[in-house]
Amino acid sequence: MGFVPRLADINWHLQIHMESTMHPDMEPALTRSPVAVVIDHIGRVDAGLGFEQAQFQSLLRLMQSGKFWVKVSGCDRITRHGPPYADALPFARKLVMEFPDRVVWGTDWPHPHHKGPIPEDSQLVDLIGEMAPSDALRRKLMVDNPRHLYEGRAA
Repeated sequence: MGFVPRLADINWHLQIHMESTMHPDMEPALTRSPVAVVIDHIGRVDAGLGFEQAQFQSLLRLMQSGKFWVKVSGCDRITRHGPPYADALPFARKLVMEFPDRVVWGTDWPHPHHKGPIPEDSQLVDLIGEMAPSDALRRKLMVDNPRHLYEGRAA
């Protein structure tokens, strides 16, 4: 992470998108980041392995540190069952509920390098209300948190 100190100089954050199997090994290095770290696509965990899987537990530990953020996008990438992504939704909801001030929503449109059928974006948007079941949580997810993160005060 030799370039990461340069991100600190310009008040940017680091965003990572990697296979979930890398999380436990990368955890020590990521925790040393001098800038906030955004983990994309719910950490690319495998929804079929449940909350107790090592990869999701690693993501939760990172989030508990206070320096990390997560994008609750990519239900279509972590599902084992496809639409309507019922197996992936609990992961996004757990992150929104436990870390309401450090989650942001995003889309992967136009869904590059997607395995399987390209998702219907309307189905992904419809999940927002289920991830964040209250007006206050939706406001944090869609307005307040992105403003905080992208205005450069996330660290």
